[in-house]
Amino acid sequence: MRWIDMHCDTISELEKRAGESLHRNQLCVDVERLKRAGAKAQFFACFVNAARYGEKTYEDQMESGRSGKGRRRVVASAWDPAYESVLNMISSARKAEDDSFVIAASEQDLDHAHMDGRIAGILTLEEGGVLNGKMERLEELYEKGIRLVTLTWNYENCLGSPNSLDPEVMFRGLKPFGKEVVERMNDLGMLIDVSHLSDGGFWDCIKVSRFPIVASHSNARALCPHPRNLTDEMLHALGNKGGVAGVNFYSAFLKKAGKRKAADTGNDRAGLMDIALHAARILNQAGEDALALGTDLDGFDRDSLPYGIRDVQDMEKVWEEMKRAGLTERQIEKAAYENVRRVIHEVWKG
Repeated sequence: MRWIDMHCDTISELEKRAGESLHRNQLCVDVERLKRAGAKAQFFACFVNAARYGEKTYEDQMESGRSGKGRRRVVASAWDPAYESVLNMISSARKAEDDSFVIAASEQDLDHAHMDGRIAGILTLEEGGVLNGKMERLEELYEKGIRLVTLTWNYENCLGSPNSLDPEVMFRGLKPFGKEVVERMNDLGMLIDVSHLSDGGFWDCIKVSRFPIVASHSNARALCPHPRNLTDEMLHALGNKGGVAGVNFYSAFLKKAGKRKAADTGNDRAGLMDIALHAARILNQAGEDALALGTDLDGFDRDSLPYGIRDVQDMEKVWEEMKRAGLTERQIEKAAYENVRRVIHEVWKG
């Protein structure tokens, strides 16, 4: 079956590995295995943890009077070198282009890649904080081929706040610059990604964006109460907006800790059925046009993958498990490929 995956962290992981490439590596995703597994396009995140370049802990006296001890914040001087790191990742991905792999920045690029039998790589930014309040950076990233921006990662940034166990942080919306960025992304034709974003930020994106938004790698909070996941109300709003949510394969987002010990593994891992159950929940709450794939492969250790999944070559098992969970062939085809392709058509320009 043809498919598109909306999120993997392979590019940033390859930055740490000598002698491995986007075409062939020991991670979960490479071009050779994508082709064998039936993939048509893979979203590659240019992810950067800006805290590598400087962070501090602090106490934040919140309005409620509770003290937020031990919080971490990226220091202001870290965002610029983090931005340079993203530019380096884009350059590395471009150097991997050949007769089997091409970076796609338009619908025409996707169509040509499909006709030529090449895997299309779609470049994304995971950590909007690297903009550091400078709209010209968004323009530069667009010119270099970035077509999706995950607005936050795990730190507060110039756009907004991340998901959090702290209700006060979770309630925070987009900052003024964050709303300006959403509007400019609409103008340029870039996908707005709310995975990792606070609930307040999510609702602001729903209100501010004129086009569908996506949760590239998020699951259903009703099945796994992690703040990275989406509530039923959020899924409903995402579907009404014409967006999609990509099912994430990270066990911690599939099943609550302590409930992941499967009899067939004895390990604290989720199973293939958990992927299917989240897919069914997203479909039921957001509609069959809103279900997509967002594996998050190479974004966590292999031992946190669901039992039965080793890498992209095991995608066929996912479709089979979705069938067992009651999804129809048509619904699975839409989740695997057509829904993301539709959103690209509605949001990208040229």
